[in-house]
Amino acid sequence: MRRLRQRSVCDVATGLSDAEFDRVEAEFGFVFAPDHRAFLAAGLPVNTRPEPAIPGVISAHQEPWPDWRNGKPAKLREALAWPVEGVLFDVKSNGYWHDDWGPRPKSKSEAGRTAKARLAEVPALVPVYGHRYLPAGPGHAGHPVLSVWQTDIIYYGLDLADWIGHEFGSATWGDTEPEATVPFWRDLL
Repeated sequence: MRRLRQRSVCDVATGLSDAEFDRVEAEFGFVFAPDHRAFLAAGLPVNTRPEPAIPGVISAHQEPWPDWRNGKPAKLREALAWPVEGVLFDVKSNGYWHDDWGPRPKSKSEAGRTAKARLAEVPALVPVYGHRYLPAGPGHAGHPVLSVWQTDIIYYGLDLADWIGHEFGSATWGDTEPEATVPFWRDLL
C-alpha cells in the first residue's frame, strides 16, 4: 500500500476493518487470501478516474479497483464472475476444453452446461485491479497475481508486492518463476 501511495497511483482510503471483511466474505461467498486481506486492511485503493469503457468488456473493468466498502454489489459480482465467464466464453466460442472434464459433449450448449458445473468446483479468483486476480482462500499467502483474460492467463507478479512494481513501477522480470499455486487456474498458465 505504501508503494501505491508513493507512486500516486490512486487515492487510498482507510483500510477495511475486520467487520467489513466479514461482511464482504459472507455476502460474496469467498475468503480473502491472507496477503490480500493485509493489503486491503492497510488501505483501500479508491478509483479516482474510471478507465474509459472498452466495447465488449465487462463493465467491472471500467473501474479498476474493486470498492469492497461502497461498491455496487452487482459490479463486484461481475468482477468475481469474470474469470469463469471468460472460460465459459472460450468453451462455447473457441473450442476450449479442459482434459480433466472428460470427453467434450458434441453440442455447444451441453459443453457449456458441463463446463459451468465443473467451474463451480474450482477455487475462486478475487479481483485486485482490473483483470488482475488473486486466488481466494485462507492459509496461503504469496500467490502470484494472475492476469486473466478468458483462458489466456499469465503471471503478472510473483506475489502482490511484486505485482505493484510491475503494474505501476519499473520492475523487471528476473529469473524467478512463480509457483503455480491454485488448482485448475494453474493449468491455464
